[in-house]
Amino acid sequence: MTEMIRTWWPVAVTVIAAIAWLIRLEARGISNDTEIKRLRSQRREDMEAAKESRDRMDRRLDEIASDIKTLLRGMGK
Repeated sequence: MTEMIRTWWPVAVTVIAAIAWLIRLEARGISNDTEIKRLRSQRREDMEAAKESRDRMDRRLDEIASDIKTLLRGMGK
């Protein structure tokens, strides 16, 4: 029995280490998947905020252009 343990302990340790490594790898994969989902959600929110900001800027530029046209019409008279 002792001889068998002496012969096979490196294999047993290797198998246990491989199983531990696979469990750690699976946990990291699950963590990465969760992070990717969070980042997709964050990106969607950021894109919506950027669109709202561009829309506000477009409205302000339209307002400024209208004001400039009004001023130029007033100067032409």
